[in-house]
Amino acid sequence: MKVIIVGCGKMGSGLALELVKKGHQVTVVGASIDEFSMLGKGFQGETIVGVGFDRQVLEQAGIQRADAIVACTKSDETNAVIGRISRNIYKVPRVISRLYDPRKAEIYRSLGIQTIATTSWGVKHAIELLSYDQLDGVTSLGNGDVDIIRVETTEMLVGKKVADLTAPGEFHIVAVSRQNQTFLPTLGTQLQKGDVAYFSVLGTSQKKLKHMLGWL
Repeated sequence: MKVIIVGCGKMGSGLALELVKKGHQVTVVGASIDEFSMLGKGFQGETIVGVGFDRQVLEQAGIQRADAIVACTKSDETNAVIGRISRNIYKVPRVISRLYDPRKAEIYRSLGIQTIATTSWGVKHAIELLSYDQLDGVTSLGNGDVDIIRVETTEMLVGKKVADLTAPGEFHIVAVSRQNQTFLPTLGTQLQKGDVAYFSVLGTSQKKLKHMLGWL
């Protein structure tokens, strides 16, 4: 996977090092060469100095061929611009932006951009988001131990009851959107075609949820 990381602070550098360790092709964009000091001398990815939302810089980083881009500068506004350019102009499949203000999460999500918070779990959660193609993370609670996941109802899920899709203490459906209305379901609520289900799921149980949904 080719990943571009814009911003090389604690989170950006940590994410870059983890992804390189996993064998991915990583390019890091920083505002100055000093930003790359946290990568260490043995970093095997590529580094580029420039303004992260400059299209020429992004193209130099290979955004046309990128599988994912993570915007984790110190500015929400900069991360939003990078996210929108990546999603709307270059059609990057996976776009993640770091948030300092969690109130903006819904705006980012409506633009098709995944969001992560600024706490210590950010690197781990970013790697999880890059790894999951079908679980659409909406937000995370606490220190990232619990995620709210958006799942569009597939043919296999139509007619299933909420009780059928519940693992006590691990995951359950907390809300359902149907025909532009969102409601709190009961255990007997049946999913219909076109529904969007919002699961509350432990980070450690996401793989189990994917198995249950038939995605593994």
